[in-house]
Amino acid sequence: MSKLYFRHGAMNSGKSTALLQAAHNYEERNQHVLLAKPAIDTKGEETILSRLGVSRKVDFLITPTQNLRTEYNRIAAQHLSQTGSKISCLLLDEAQFLTSEQVDQALQIAVLDDVPVLAYGIRTDFLTNGFPGSLRLLEIAHSLEELKTICRCGRKAMFNARKIDGHFVFDGDQVAIDGLDVSYESLCPNCYFEEKHIH
Repeated sequence: MSKLYFRHGAMNSGKSTALLQAAHNYEERNQHVLLAKPAIDTKGEETILSRLGVSRKVDFLITPTQNLRTEYNRIAAQHLSQTGSKISCLLLDEAQFLTSEQVDQALQIAVLDDVPVLAYGIRTDFLTNGFPGSLRLLEIAHSLEELKTICRCGRKAMFNARKIDGHFVFDGDQVAIDGLDVSYESLCPNCYFEEKHIH
């Protein structure tokens, strides 16, 4: 039986790099993979971008109302008819943006279709609240793996603090990718509370 994996970490912990490396490892062994990400993640549009400069186009984008398993099986069947090869793995980037139903469908792909699903994402937003996709992955994934990164002070970073025009902000919508000059910094709890002026 194949498994659903959730590999999570704060921003800048190398999640996209690890995903692209996993895809490379499969393909080096002449196995075929599909890459997907939620359409809500407009950064790079249809591309998975690693901060190391490596990038790759996704095989499909997942809209919020889409049935992930139905879409996966449609594309896998198309791939099989065109190449004669089965898909060996489904790799999901920015998995925090999946709906909880889509995470359930990812589990069905792993268990019922016997295809490993590797989901990569962050656990919490800039207010330290869990994303629906991440919360469901933490509940049902067979395997959880934390990808670590460090805070500016050298401690382990856990939180993704939001900056607008270079200033930390602690209110706003959970998802803010477009429009304003929004950036994020991975912080340890100490530095996060310091920026929030909680002493």
